[in-house]
Amino acid sequence: MSQEKIDILQRALDREKAARKQAESILEQKAAQLYETNQRLEKSYSELEMLLTKKDSQLQGVFENIVDAYLIMDLFGNILKMNDAALRLFGFENDKVDFNLMKMVSPNDYERVANSFKELLNDGVLTNFEIKITTNDNIEKLIHINASIIYDNGIAVAAQGIIRDITKNKEAEEKLIESENRLATLILNLDSGVVLEDENRKIILTNKKFTELFNIDASPTELIGMDCKEASEQNSVLFKNPDAFLSRMREIEHKKQTVLADELEMIDGKVLERNYMPIVIDQQSKGFLWTFKDITTNISYERTLKAEKQKYYNIISNINLGLLELDLDDKILMVNKSFAAMTGYSEKELIGVKGKELLPINDDRELMAEQAKNRKKGRTDSYELRINNKKGELRHWLISGAPNYDLEGKIIGSIGVNLDITEFKNLEIQKESLLKELEKSNNDLQEYAHIVSHDLKSPLRSINALFSWLKEDNASKLDGVSIQTIDLIEKTLEKMDQLITDILDYSSVGSDDGEKIEIHTNDLLIDLVKVLYIPEHISVEIASTLPIIFGHKTKLQQLFQNLISNSVKFIDKEKGIINIAAEDQGEYYQFSVHDNGMGIEKQFHDKIFKVFHSLKKSKDSSGIGLSIVQKIVELHQGKIWLESEPGIGTTFFFTLKK
Repeated sequence: MSQEKIDILQRALDREKAARKQAESILEQKAAQLYETNQRLEKSYSELEMLLTKKDSQLQGVFENIVDAYLIMDLFGNILKMNDAALRLFGFENDKVDFNLMKMVSPNDYERVANSFKELLNDGVLTNFEIKITTNDNIEKLIHINASIIYDNGIAVAAQGIIRDITKNKEAEEKLIESENRLATLILNLDSGVVLEDENRKIILTNKKFTELFNIDASPTELIGMDCKEASEQNSVLFKNPDAFLSRMREIEHKKQTVLADELEMIDGKVLERNYMPIVIDQQSKGFLWTFKDITTNISYERTLKAEKQKYYNIISNINLGLLELDLDDKILMVNKSFAAMTGYSEKELIGVKGKELLPINDDRELMAEQAKNRKKGRTDSYELRINNKKGELRHWLISGAPNYDLEGKIIGSIGVNLDITEFKNLEIQKESLLKELEKSNNDLQEYAHIVSHDLKSPLRSINALFSWLKEDNASKLDGVSIQTIDLIEKTLEKMDQLITDILDYSSVGSDDGEKIEIHTNDLLIDLVKVLYIPEHISVEIASTLPIIFGHKTKLQQLFQNLISNSVKFIDKEKGIINIAAEDQGEYYQFSVHDNGMGIEKQFHDKIFKVFHSLKKSKDSSGIGLSIVQKIVELHQGKIWLESEPGIGTTFFFTLKK
């Protein structure tokens, strides 16, 4: 190493030694100062303790006379002394505590507390300091502090303070501010125009709706401080009668009494409702509150409602239905003209009278009393009642009664709508009488048909037998023309016998055949085909999905028998087909019977269902078969029709109700 480098290192070491020596000297001075300070503090605390001890009786008196919490702490936050109010506030049981107040402060508030303590040390006092703490019994509180430094010979030795719990006060203040904000927001957004004046008639609050109603081109805040009297005179031109507007305004101001629902009509057609309320506190005027609301729609609605009410009143008064209103004691409160006319009494004679005692015949009074009880139970009902009018005439009424409610839903009586059905009742009685007579006539007719058919068939059979015997006994004597004539007579007798049988069947279709039963139409048709004469060249195809229906079995057998026999009769093909099917159509089943016979021209479609009408004259066709079919279908609340094309075939459709 060169001498030059050695010199540099040596100089550096010398500088370091000098700096270390200087630092040691400074430390020795600071240590001496710190020792002296500690000595003074220890002396001050000793003197403070002695002072507290000597002055304990005096301080005790001070503590007892201070209502608020009073506390003494050292300069590090340790509690030295506190009164009973402070014990309660901070959650201690007695004042013998070793506790640092910083433990009650949230860490987030350490810096703020430190700054306030600096302020206390610098200024000697701390006023109106608020902070949230958690007390010894774990309760959050907001406290207000006024504190000062305790000095001994000019040296700060402790701090004392008055502490108040302002938690509830703060909550109340916040709620009040919140309430004021809500009230202000509410007023600003009300659907009514609002103006709040002070005692000198200066505007202190208004809202946007007020400016809109009076077409004021300014914001509500711009109107604050304006003189209301001048504003009223300026706005008077907006009303149809400006002088009346101002006159009424002066009258209200002079009387200083609450005014509600003043109506003001503006020149643009709007109608405003004005309300006024003086504000008086401790018998002194503190201002006035005005509100304005656009009630144009309400006025229009009320006028329309009034017109509608009058219209419906006229309708109710003149309607051809008797209307009355009763109270809970069944006394008549109101009747219309029709009700009075129905009874023969005047409105004056009916009002206040108990209807159940005046009108019903004796046998029906118990019924009306029972119905009155039902109204009081909230029941609605319709019933028939017999009454005697003022002339003593018996009348039949149909009454619809219902309870009458007030706006709160409480039953206050009943309402009755009455229809005089005397004429209908008389017609009903006549109808029942006619039905009984008709039923008797039908029974007599049916009995007569059976008797006639028996009486007619007996001589026919005798004639037929005589001609058979005549032909047999004189077979060798009769020539060909005579035998042909006798054969013709026999055929005519057979046709007449068939005609009598068909007439009897036709007359019996509408007769009671017992209750309807469940019928499996597949089984019915299979059994029917077995007993019917079906030529070998004709096949009958029955769908396997035919429904189960309710009906008269014998009549339904006759229906299908006649349709199948009709198809067999008119099939002219070498290979005949009869197809029977059905489909569900909701309330009905629709059946079809199709054949590939000769068909029927359209002009005959309606005629074939008429009695004694036959398209093909033959000894075994009386022209009644399809008429019987139609009666059976109608008996089961259905209908029948056909579709046919000559040379192709015919399909009969009919419906039967389920």
